[in-house]
Amino acid sequence: MARLAQTAGLTDIQREILSTVRDFVDKEILPVATELEHRDEYPQAIVDGLKELGLFGLMIPEEYGGLGESLLTYALCVEEIARGWMSVSGIINTHFIVAYMLKQHGTQEQKDHFLPRMAAGDIRGAFSMSEPGLGSDVSAITSKAVQDGDEYVLNGQKMWLTNGGTSNLVAVLVRSDEGHPEGTAPHKSMTTFLVEKEAGFGEVRPGLTIPGKIDKMGYKGVDTTELIMDDLRIPANRVLGGATGRGFYQMMDGVEVGRVNVAARGCGVAQRAFELGVQYAQQRHTFGKPIAQHQAIQFKLAEMATKVEAAHAMMVNAARKKDSGERNDLEAGMAKYLASEYCKEVVEDAFRIHGGYGFSKEYEIERLYREAPMLLIGEGTAEIQKMIIGRRLLEEYRFQG
Repeated sequence: MARLAQTAGLTDIQREILSTVRDFVDKEILPVATELEHRDEYPQAIVDGLKELGLFGLMIPEEYGGLGESLLTYALCVEEIARGWMSVSGIINTHFIVAYMLKQHGTQEQKDHFLPRMAAGDIRGAFSMSEPGLGSDVSAITSKAVQDGDEYVLNGQKMWLTNGGTSNLVAVLVRSDEGHPEGTAPHKSMTTFLVEKEAGFGEVRPGLTIPGKIDKMGYKGVDTTELIMDDLRIPANRVLGGATGRGFYQMMDGVEVGRVNVAARGCGVAQRAFELGVQYAQQRHTFGKPIAQHQAIQFKLAEMATKVEAAHAMMVNAARKKDSGERNDLEAGMAKYLASEYCKEVVEDAFRIHGGYGFSKEYEIERLYREAPMLLIGEGTAEIQKMIIGRRLLEEYRFQG
């Protein structure tokens, strides 16, 4: 979009990266996205193109072969990619979160071992917190690690792994009670393990099974899976950061940047929905004129564009806050909440503008209509975001009576 969602103060390098990504989206993603999505086909050619562009290493430091870019640059790239097809942004995001967690919390050996190959896209990451009966209650994790000499034995079932099949490195959060006294708070007895595996489905290493793809309403193409650990043995040097008990904090740090990413996805999908709506409104005629000339449609377009602009501004603010080294959970929560809600509303308005054709699989808006709901629950539901926002506001505005 030529006019909406512009970002002030970008460097020449940032503008060049974004221009390259936008061209790639227009030429390589948009023409094939709907067809691949309807077939639920993994977009291998698109992923190979993103590897060539270096996007898998966008935020990985230069000393490990990455581009060493900021969260803002990354989020703006995600916005562009989600504008083309949200599933592709999911393939990158889970990889990015694992690379970020390694960069921030990994031992030197772990960084040296994984980050160069992650930057090249040769190792692709996924991360796993949720479990079948868990929902948003991370403290209720039941998957467990028990130490056995120089190894840990992991047992349990995880759920909702984006890239569960295609990844070959999974950051898995489990309970690890060793060394933690009885009554320790649940979040202080969790550990993140770096689990290497073969790509694919079935038993991908001894003790580790990826049963298959979960069939979803939307967000197709990218594989979403379960993960079953049955006496899975992991060496002690694959505990993220080298010490147990820190997993909850490491994961929350990753999810915080992930929320900026989900906000960026919401911005990208909303932008595409607006583009489709404003184009269709100028082509479709009723009562002797384009429907864009009817006031009812102009009001819709005005509301849609305002939401696109507002969500983009909040997402950019949250990314810049994190880049400055400041705490950004309030801004990330607000951006994720607003962008996902506005995305749903903008997509629905574009759907309404299309009338009966919006219900046809021939038109792209039908795909967006099924994709937008995932943003309402991914990386923490809207209700979880509101809890985070509310608690942070009460910290900032504590009543001094």
